Amino acid sequence: MNHLQLDRPLAVFDLETTGTDPASDRIVEICVLRVETDGGREARTRRLNPERPIPPGATAVHGIRDQDVAGEPTFRQVARSLLEFIGEADLAGFNVARFDVPLLDREFRDCGLDLGVTRRRIVDAMTIFHRMEPRDLGAAVRFYLGREHEGAHGAEADVEATLDVLDAQLGRYEELPRTVDGLEGWMRRVPPGAVDSAGKFVWLEGAVVFGFGKHQGKSLADVVAAAPDYLRWILQSDFPDDAKRLVEGALRGELPQAPGS
Repeated sequence: MNHLQLDRPLAVFDLETTGTDPASDRIVEICVLRVETDGGREARTRRLNPERPIPPGATAVHGIRDQDVAGEPTFRQVARSLLEFIGEADLAGFNVARFDVPLLDREFRDCGLDLGVTRRRIVDAMTIFHRMEPRDLGAAVRFYLGREHEGAHGAEADVEATLDVLDAQLGRYEELPRTVDGLEGWMRRVPPGAVDSAGKFVWLEGAVVFGFGKHQGKSLADVVAAAPDYLRWILQSDFPDDAKRLVEGALRGELPQAPGS
């Protein structure tokens, strides 16, 4: 470390998880790099059995499948030794303030242990990145077009600059689709096997399963039987129309057939 001065150890960590909800998702892999005040480092990486299916959308991101963690310990089995390794260290990472810290804190609390978040300082490199490197239209014009955005916040100047930036992005990134339809699909990042346009539900071993929320990884049929009120909540909430139609059919006992069946 050439610039950061430490007055106590710093635990830099990252999580791979079953999803993106800190309140309900589980850890499938964790790495903690503990940096001492004298510059010494020790890293520990561990895969964990989340005790639930890993959704296809999550596997598409980190590549970890159910069979990869079937023989690994649960978080509860390693929680105490992990907390001892972190010790009194402050915490750091990328996007940890909004996601990794709350999820890790909840995992410890589920085991009856206290990460002591309020006693630790938290450094999030993503916050520094976003604050120091603006991501507005003017910044995009400078980055992609190599000029200043003249007439910023004038409607006509902004739309002209936006079109120029979009075209320059396609010129810079060869992997981007060249059609509007293709670009929309790329931006949505719908997981493989998606049943609906937003990937709220996905195919898994011939069944439709939830790709989000507290029932992530559970089959739609099981949730119809055990928690129909949750499906009615979906119908009253801001979900894509095709996902709602799927839920409406499920409540009537009409479940989709797997492709090719």
